[in-house]
Amino acid sequence: MGDWETVTILKKRPPKPSTMKTEKAVNVARRQGVPVETQQKWGAGTNKQHATTKNTAKLDRETEELKHETVPLDLGKLIQQARQMKNLSQKDLASKINEKPQIIQDYENGKGIPNQIIIGKIERTLCVKLRGKDRGKPLQPPGAKK
Repeated sequence: MGDWETVTILKKRPPKPSTMKTEKAVNVARRQGVPVETQQKWGAGTNKQHATTKNTAKLDRETEELKHETVPLDLGKLIQQARQMKNLSQKDLASKINEKPQIIQDYENGKGIPNQIIIGKIERTLCVKLRGKDRGKPLQPPGAKK
C-alpha cells in the first residue's frame, strides 16, 4: 500500500448575492467595467396590501379642511356590536380579515379611513350589512333565497 499524501485544495467561494449588493462591491464592479444593473423596487420593504382608495391628488387640492374622510361613528358601533355578538375580540376579527388590530380599533372609534375592501371583509366575517340602506341587518349568505 502506498503512502497517503495530504493535499490541500483552496477554493475561493463565489460571493453571496447579499455581499454583491453592498455599495462597496457595486463600486468595485463599476471600476472593473463590469455592467451593473440597479433597480429601484417600488414599495419594497413595506407591508402594503392595499393601495389608497381615496384620490390623494383630490385631497391635496382641498385647501379648507385637510382631513381624510373617516368612518361614520354609527358604522363603528355596528361593527363593535356585531363583533361582540360573535364573541370576537378586535384582534380576532383583525386576524380573520388579515388586517392589523389597529384598523379594527380605528373603525370602531370612527377614526378609520373607509376602505370598501376592508368593510366588505368585515361584513362577510360578521355576517352583518355595513353598507347601503339595510345597515345593521343580517347579511344574506350568497345564494340564499330572500
